[in-house]
Order: sequence, then C-alpha cells, then structure tokens
Amino acid sequence: MEKKTPHEFHSIGAYHQFRGLPAPDHPLISVINFDAIHLRADEPDRIVSRFYTIALKRHPGARLIYGQQEYDFNEGVMLFMAPGQVFGIRGTNNERPSGWLLMIHPDFLWNTHLAQTLKHYEFFDYAANEALFLSKKEEESIIDILKGMEQEYHGNMDNFSHDIIVAQLELLLSYSQRYYNRQFITRRITNHKMVERMEKLLNEHFTEGTYQVQGIPTVEQVAEWLHVSPKYLSGLLKNITGQTTQQHIQNKLIEKAKEKLSTTALSISEIAYELGFEHPQSFSKLFKAKTEQSPRAFRSRFN
Repeated sequence: MEKKTPHEFHSIGAYHQFRGLPAPDHPLISVINFDAIHLRADEPDRIVSRFYTIALKRHPGARLIYGQQEYDFNEGVMLFMAPGQVFGIRGTNNERPSGWLLMIHPDFLWNTHLAQTLKHYEFFDYAANEALFLSKKEEESIIDILKGMEQEYHGNMDNFSHDIIVAQLELLLSYSQRYYNRQFITRRITNHKMVERMEKLLNEHFTEGTYQVQGIPTVEQVAEWLHVSPKYLSGLLKNITGQTTQQHIQNKLIEKAKEKLSTTALSISEIAYELGFEHPQSFSKLFKAKTEQSPRAFRSRFN
C-alpha cells in the first residue's frame, strides 16, 4: 500500500484557510478554539507544519498518529510539536475535538532568547505516548495563559505586545515543565517498572555477549527497546535515579569490566575491545572516571 505524503503547512494563514477559519489577526501567532475548526471530508491522514504547535485537546474515539506511535484522546492531554514533525488523527467517529491550539511561527521569536531555547525544551521531542496528562485545575491554568495571549494579539498591538506574548509563552512552558515533572512522580510505579525493564535489558545485552557483536548500546537503542523517546527516558531516569540513560549504560559497562578484570587473564586492551571500545585509552579513561582508579590498579587488588 502506497504511503501518502503528509499535508504540509508552511504558514499559519494556510492552516486557517484549510480549516475554514478567518485569516489570522497576526501572521506569526494564532490561538484557536477547536470549536471553531471545520473538519473536512478529505481530512488528511498526516500533516506537518513549519511552526511550533501546542495543543490542549480532548477527542473521544480518536487516536493521534505522531511519528510511529498512536495515542488515545479520551482524556485531556497536552501535546508539543516542533516544526517538521509529522502527526495526524485516526478514527474520529465523526466526534468533534475540544480544546485549544497555539501555533507560533519561529519568526515570531526572532531576536528573543526563546529563538534559541524553545527547541531545547525536551517535551518537543517526546513521542505521543509520552503526552502530558492534565488535571482540571492544570487545564484551567493553561487555558488562562492561552486566552491571555489571544487577547494580547487581538487587541491594539503596541511596542509592549510582543514582549508580553513572549513572556506568556515562557510562563506556559514553565507550567508545562512543572506538570511533566509532576507526571513523572504520579506515575512512579509505572516508571519504576520501566527502570526495572531497562536494567533487565542491559543485563541481558551484556550477559549474552551481544555487545561483542553490536558494540556498546546507545541511548537511542535503549529508548527504542523501551518504546519511548531518548529525551523522555533520560528525563524519567533523572527524576527517579538522578542519573541519565548514558550514565546507566556506563554503570553496566563498568560492572562487566570489573568482572573481566577480576576473573580473567585478558589484557586490559583485550577487555576494552571485547566491551566494544575502539581504543583502550577510552576504556581506561572511563573506568578511572567511574571508579577513581585505573583498570590496572583495580586488577592488582585481586592478584
């Protein structure tokens, strides 16, 4: 079956036109209530935009397609999409979505510090099954900010309007970061199970000697094993264990190195190559950084 090309929007005005909405009051920013959106008979499977999109949405009976993942919309969720990310809706059952949509073109942020920092907010890289659940009170806080932004650009724009809207966007992002951290805590049981599964997979990888063929697993590979995005996994691990995914991989690597140093006659170079290092010096440097002693000094304790 031929894969359809995503429907692409290069401007906020083009999105308004596609949805049967009046032309936006501002060409680079728009706040839309989903009640005003017109669903089309030729609704595309997937769309991709060239602007930042933040959606606070409920859509009973529908599933969001975001990358390779799907997500249930029966509960209110908040989603963050950066320019160029592909997403779409499947199985709407003719039920209208509700909620709010904020669209910001990167040019709106030109000459502000958000122009550089916005793309570094980790949740813009989170997959759909890592969407942000909001309580009723949290929803109301976000909606108040969105309405404030809408009111600001709907009014008479002056020399302060742009700075005020940017400040409101920063506030929205700060709340979003707080709510994601809260979600890590409230889903602690589920998250602990993910950590346990990661530990099991890493143990299997090193125990079975897979690393000798495939090399040291990367953060991206571990995240793929767990069906989450790399940034979400590192954020989750930092919240629970205080360490990143990379640090967890390195810890397993050092465990295996200690085992080989204490129970085999392999040279340090041979151990380094078996563990997947291209250069023994890199292995020795990591070992010393993690244990405060060289591999040779560690081995001497067992002779």
